[in-house]
Amino acid sequence: MERPRILIVGGGFAGLECARRLERKLAPSEAEISLVTPFSYQLYLPLLPHVAAGVLTPQSVAVSLRRTLRRTHIVPGGAIGIDPRSKVCVVRKITDEVVAERYDHLVLAPGSVTRTFDIPGLTDYARGMKTLAEAAYVRDHVIAQLDLASATLDQRERESRLQFVVVGGGYAGTETAACLQRLTTAAARRYPRLDAAQIKWHLIDIAPKLMPELGDTLGETALKILRARGIEVSLGVSVAEVGAESVKFTDGRVLPSRTLIWTAGVAASPLIGTLDVETVRGRVAVTAEMRVPQFEGVFALGDAAAVPDLAKGDGAVCPPTAQHSARQGRAVADNVISSLRGQPLQPYYHKDLGLVVDLGGKDAVSKPVGVELQGVPAQLVARGYHLMAMRTNVAKFRVGANWMLNATAGDDFVRTGFLARQPARLQDFEYTDAYLTKDQVKAHAQALLAKG
Repeated sequence: MERPRILIVGGGFAGLECARRLERKLAPSEAEISLVTPFSYQLYLPLLPHVAAGVLTPQSVAVSLRRTLRRTHIVPGGAIGIDPRSKVCVVRKITDEVVAERYDHLVLAPGSVTRTFDIPGLTDYARGMKTLAEAAYVRDHVIAQLDLASATLDQRERESRLQFVVVGGGYAGTETAACLQRLTTAAARRYPRLDAAQIKWHLIDIAPKLMPELGDTLGETALKILRARGIEVSLGVSVAEVGAESVKFTDGRVLPSRTLIWTAGVAASPLIGTLDVETVRGRVAVTAEMRVPQFEGVFALGDAAAVPDLAKGDGAVCPPTAQHSARQGRAVADNVISSLRGQPLQPYYHKDLGLVVDLGGKDAVSKPVGVELQGVPAQLVARGYHLMAMRTNVAKFRVGANWMLNATAGDDFVRTGFLARQPARLQDFEYTDAYLTKDQVKAHAQALLAKG
């Protein structure tokens, strides 16, 4: 008999952990495992600010899928539509060829994209911090602003190039602002025509507190650290309009700036919009076992799914964090195996192990298992957690070696120039305009199936 086909969509924390567990617990004769992903690596997203700041090389946070997975078939492309009734996933390969991938069991882990709002100029001028390419681009862009500011005699141009805005007071935004501010402060010593006091970083968020998940004490500690470094933190404020050379805030201020880094939350992958399923704030509504109730054999998890948080109760859903995604991946693998073997499925239950925020250098705040830490102890916990969470020893060694090299030798502040002439719009990096409509999915699925 033909082996059942398990198709996993997405090679992030959830998809990779699911595939690894399936390989370990299923005999090759029990099922065929395929993974649809446009890249041959799992991106260790929490360390992207370190890539943007040059503390880590891009390869350090790109964990090889082929080094990790032994018998999973990797389909090099992105899922652009799913027809659960025909049990077909429509995939656009990296060559732009559109193919149909059939399945018997589907695991949806397509992750998330940067959440945007209808703000004039935002999608044209904002930079994101969600992909490896975006982190590399932001680094090049920030160093380019220093180069151009040093070369110009126009004071207005210099001022706009030396003011940087980060929107989003969560972990991603706070770490991005903290790490890049350290980058520009250190780089300023290499620019004799620049005054370091002219370089200004602004962190803004509509929320009344910085990283409220940390609690009042650690949140205030992080705020004090940032402000002591000269980062201007504005809470209860958002962006009203973005231009090529200015940013207007909702409090009426207009800031001359050519850099706006947008980290104000995430939204489920647009792939979810191609499905006829119930959603919760754009995420697939699933059971506690992470089943999609409308369709047999379909599971959803990670950032794209509203997984009930049984540890909190009261209808809460799990937050879109790497910690939950990885553990959900293993839990879904167990449930897929149970489904194959006719065994009962188990609900997902997990309590947060804690939170870590790396502010660069010796600065950090952490809350492992409820214990509040700051400074060097917090930094040791934060970096130890990241090393422990990385899936290969090679990746751990690269990250550790990069941290050591940066701490001892510093940065050369080099622009690679790979993306210097490319547009910096969010959709150019996250391909949010690549997905099909529901009708197009059905038409493609039928056509591709007819071809055999």
